[in-house]
Amino acid sequence: MAAWSAEKLPILSTLATEFAVFDHWHASIPGPTEVNRAFLLSATSDGIADGTPEVLAEGFPQKTNFQQFDEVGKEWGVFFELLPSALFMRQLRTRIENFHSLLDFELVCQSGSLPTYSYVEPRWYSVTDEFPANDQHPSHSVVEGEKLIKWVYETVRASPAWNETALIIMYDEHGGYFDHVPTPLNGIPNPDGKVSLDPPFNFRRLGLRVPVVVVSPWVDKNVIVSQAKGPTPTSHYEHSSIAATFNKIFGFPDYLTDRDRWAGTFEHVFLNRTEPRTDCPMKLPPVAAPTKRIDLEHTQPLNDLQVNLLRVAAELGGVDLNDYSIENEREGGLLAGKLISEYFRSHGKILDRELLKL
Repeated sequence: MAAWSAEKLPILSTLATEFAVFDHWHASIPGPTEVNRAFLLSATSDGIADGTPEVLAEGFPQKTNFQQFDEVGKEWGVFFELLPSALFMRQLRTRIENFHSLLDFELVCQSGSLPTYSYVEPRWYSVTDEFPANDQHPSHSVVEGEKLIKWVYETVRASPAWNETALIIMYDEHGGYFDHVPTPLNGIPNPDGKVSLDPPFNFRRLGLRVPVVVVSPWVDKNVIVSQAKGPTPTSHYEHSSIAATFNKIFGFPDYLTDRDRWAGTFEHVFLNRTEPRTDCPMKLPPVAAPTKRIDLEHTQPLNDLQVNLLRVAAELGGVDLNDYSIENEREGGLLAGKLISEYFRSHGKILDRELLKL
């Protein structure tokens, strides 16, 4: 087995010790990125257990927690570079006014006007040595992901709205822990009565543990959050806990599915204090030295996630990927960015992003 030391991941390690880290948060299913992100955004994957390309291109049809914020009159926004994976959710494809670049994220943080729910995505493709992927997906450099986390934290920390902000850092699927903890198998509800036939899966178990860190001046230092305390005796922390906690805090009209109705909530980590902390670091330590060469990352073949993201861009752009010869990440990423930019522009949304000027 291999593992990263705290010295190799100083940004995540510092935040985990300065704030709260969860050691019993599980992926919603033992499956890939796309379906686990669907659970994060909607507490279900609509009966899909893997990254089925045709389904992902058409988009998951279910209601998301973004619509729940609409229902209570709260603002939301998705911040990204090149292409947002949130577009796997079909209902978001007509809400392009809520999608913004990371440049916009910096500006709204500086003005203290960050949307109530702000969803920040990494760069999924390496397009040049200057713009490498920072999603920490194998075989991308974990150091680039550390740079992104550092930048997001320091940007939020400098915001005049810092004392009203919580930053939740999550990983969508397994790989973040050496896992000696058994995967929960008992009392997990199927979200919506749907099951997968290929592969066979009934959605009544969780996946492996994933790292989750919650950052806020209302969170005490060096907190470790373990087992969930309800709402049922079998409840656990998993990706649907985001929607469940939002429901607790904002009072949505209803839950999305039976899964977020059951999932553990974590609003209690903000309730131990009567005043926000004043000792939260303004700056995080320097990132570690690179653990691998990134100068050739953009020449790598596309991985499955990148292909599925590109299929979404092609669907929205009305093009056939078979008409393109895409040999590496650079070509795939630039095409994805071009198609998404054109789709947004056709709906009156202009994204001013450096990557699209390459």
